[in-house]
Amino acid sequence: MGYLPEAETLQICRDLIRIDTSNFGDDSGPGERAAAEYVAASLAQVGIESQIYESEPGRASVLARWGNQNSPRPGLVIHGHLDVVPAQAADWSVDPFAAEIVDGYLYGRGAVDMKDFDAMLLSVVRARQTAGQIPDRPILLVFTADEEAGGVKGAQWLVQHHREWFEGCTEAIGEVGGFSTQIGGQRLYLIESGEKGIAWMRLTAHGTAGHGSMRNDDNPVVNLARGLAALGDHVWPEEPGPSMQALLAKVRELTGIDGTPAELIEHFGPAVRMIGSGLRNSTNATMLQAGYKHNVVPGEAVAYVDGRYLPGHADTFLPTVQQIVGDKVRVEPHITDRALEYPFEGDLVDAMTVALHRHDPEAHIAPFLMSGGTDAKSWDKLGITSYGFTPLRLPGDLDFTALFHGVDERVPVDALEFGSRVFDTFLDLA
Repeated sequence: MGYLPEAETLQICRDLIRIDTSNFGDDSGPGERAAAEYVAASLAQVGIESQIYESEPGRASVLARWGNQNSPRPGLVIHGHLDVVPAQAADWSVDPFAAEIVDGYLYGRGAVDMKDFDAMLLSVVRARQTAGQIPDRPILLVFTADEEAGGVKGAQWLVQHHREWFEGCTEAIGEVGGFSTQIGGQRLYLIESGEKGIAWMRLTAHGTAGHGSMRNDDNPVVNLARGLAALGDHVWPEEPGPSMQALLAKVRELTGIDGTPAELIEHFGPAVRMIGSGLRNSTNATMLQAGYKHNVVPGEAVAYVDGRYLPGHADTFLPTVQQIVGDKVRVEPHITDRALEYPFEGDLVDAMTVALHRHDPEAHIAPFLMSGGTDAKSWDKLGITSYGFTPLRLPGDLDFTALFHGVDERVPVDALEFGSRVFDTFLDLA
């Protein structure tokens, strides 16, 4: 090979973690400008020109063209986001922005979501560029702002204002996939081939305002509470689509056990919280607003609910929620975005599969439907097919999915280096 794709991954990841890019969902955070300048400088050092765009002051994304731009092949978008969710330092065992290494793990906010992949990508690109080993197809490198708040100031803004960068691109690779789990004592790598849709809802109950000491049979707080309780008690049916059907088939193969989808998915242990969410629609109440004085019944009570729906359920999800909560509560969409699902087949899937097998011959591989959302939703609006592929070979006892947005977020150092080597091989095949 003549170069080491993993040579700089750890240091770059530590550098990026130390740049606080916390996204609070408003304008109170530090923004991504410092991290964007770091990325742009890293690319410039090896002769790759890039452009920094700001949707608002400090909310910065980086784009760069790489690979053989004269190739007749369609372009591949490789994307990572620069922002992270906030971290409460008092809850952590280490400083969340110090990028400390403890017992072989790199700790820090963004170590998993997703400065690990940003670092892998930069390390591989820099090594290949220095060695003159650029991919034989057009590559668009994209490092976005604001993914943790839906990408309004990042990917969505780029699609609206700089769509010309994406012309000729048909495929994309990004986060939340390619990591290993243990099923039946064997390593299973999960590649994201779809995402649930987002349906964040505002639920409003109106009623009769009055004195808190008097009888009130039309209390909006009570009406709202009843609706939320009904929604919380509702069991959405299992309706696995193609990605989850393929995953369940792989679980049957590895365990030799049959069962219902819910029974099979339990083999993922603690990871069932995320993996199992791909089987059914879901709703979780997250915020409540009601009242202004202890002895006054308000005329209105409001709740916010995080709803996620399976592909194909966009038109029926909100009406079903309305039916569940009853006619005393009004359900309105607050923030919505599309569900995605792509066939787990074709040259790009083959490249991911072969790259994993080359570095882990015992690997088993299957697709899954991700419970959350990524910038892939924005690229989908341009007709770009996206997969989640951040390859990590992980210890079987690590509750990896709990580390997304979690306390003591961390990634094994050897997993970072493994991922860089796999991704480097992937670029030869993609």
